[in-house]
Order: sequence, then C-alpha cells, then structure tokens
Amino acid sequence: MKIGILGCAGRMGRMLLKEVIESPEAELAGGSERPGSPALGVDLGVLAGLDAQGLTASDNVDALFEAADAVIDFTTPAATVGHAALAAQHGTALIVGTTGMAEDDVAMLREVAKAIPVVFAPNMSVGVNLLFALTERVAAILGEEYDIEIVEMHHKHKVDAPSGTALGLGRAAAAGRGVVLDDVATRVRDGVTGPRESGSIGFATLRGGDVVGDHTVMFATEGERIELTHKASDRKVFAKGAVRAALWTRNNGPALYTMRDILGL
Repeated sequence: MKIGILGCAGRMGRMLLKEVIESPEAELAGGSERPGSPALGVDLGVLAGLDAQGLTASDNVDALFEAADAVIDFTTPAATVGHAALAAQHGTALIVGTTGMAEDDVAMLREVAKAIPVVFAPNMSVGVNLLFALTERVAAILGEEYDIEIVEMHHKHKVDAPSGTALGLGRAAAAGRGVVLDDVATRVRDGVTGPRESGSIGFATLRGGDVVGDHTVMFATEGERIELTHKASDRKVFAKGAVRAALWTRNNGPALYTMRDILGL
C-alpha cells in the first residue's frame, strides 16, 4: 500500500517515515513539507535516519495525494482541513492524528468521509485507545458520586491544551454517563471557585521537559479513588498506530472511523 506523509520533517513526520519504510506491507509514496522549509529536497530516508530512498521532501501536496493510496496527517487544524478536501478530490484515504481540531473541523472530516475512508483519532496509540474504551465503561458503571478528573502532561513545546487525548478521554467519560462533554467540562480552576459541581468532568494540564504524553483519568469518591493511567515514553507508538490505521483502510469503504474501529473496540 502506498502511504504518504504530511509534515514529514517534524518529529512525528520522521517517525512516520521510518515506520512506513520499515513496514513490509507499505511503500512510501512521498512526503511533503511547508513551502520554504529547509527540509525541502532532502531525501526522505535521510530524514527518517535510514538509507536514502530516492524520494525527497516536496511542497507539492497535490502530487502527494495523487501518488498515495493513503496519506497520514499530523499537522495543524487549518492545514488538515485543506488536506481533507484534496484527499476527497483524489480518492485517497486520510489518517488524521492532528490535535486541537474544532467541531467545525471535525464536521468537515465527517463530510469528506462520505467519499473516502477517514480515520480520525486524537491519539493513535493502541494503549490509549484501550484507555478510551475502559474510561467509557468505568464511567457507565460508576454513578455521579464518583467525581471524574483528567490529568495530562506533555513536553514544553506542545501548543494546545488540554491535549486532544485528554479531551478524547473526557468525551469517553461523558459518553459513559450519557451526557455531552461541553455541558459538564471544567477546563480551568483559578481563585475562589466554590465547591466542585456534581457531575462535572475536570481537566488539569501540565507542561514541561520532554514528556511524550502522560494521561490519567481519576474516579474519586468518599473513601476510594480509581485511576486509569497511560504513559507514552516513545512517539513510535503513535506512528505504529497510524500506519496500522492506514493499512486497515484498504478493506474498508468511505466513513469516518476512529482507532476503536481499527482495534475492534
């Protein structure tokens, strides 16, 4: 399967290049970077820390979609929306790991998914997606007497907060309780906030160092606390999940999928 990588010179982009090159089921279709990037013209194998592949980073995104069966996108929300339109135009499956997507952006993916397979997940890790499923299940079992708090920590360079994964965990907890996250979320606490509102789902964001990604969902009540935790120590887990998702689209038609579909959760 021919797989292309958007944002191929970034930290995730390089990991994705390496994962595709080393996958026996995949062939690297190409990689793109923004106009003016110093990586333009550099061999994609070299960017991945491997032998030269005879393909270089390009700013021609249209050509990348033309050459690929599936394209993996870990870029920015604004860029991803444009990429989704190109994917539909070329009939190319799209795998989206971009975080910070607004509801309007997700609506765009949903519209595009009427024509092509789109996999959208705030986190491509197999372990994290198991955590999503567990969080929804535990939230459904426990009543509102259990307060839900989600704590996440990432490296100091991460620009969005709470993380897409933390929000995904919040949506999973809300789904388990049969409510809408936006109606019950408490994203910031500062000053004299008063007692905690029953049924709310709280978020705490930490940033520092080179932390790849730590997430904990707490269910706290009088006398006990249950904690579900996932800690990523290597971005390779996200790359492996994304390539697995791309390969999965070979046998599946147009629709908006999540990693839970890929994993059968």
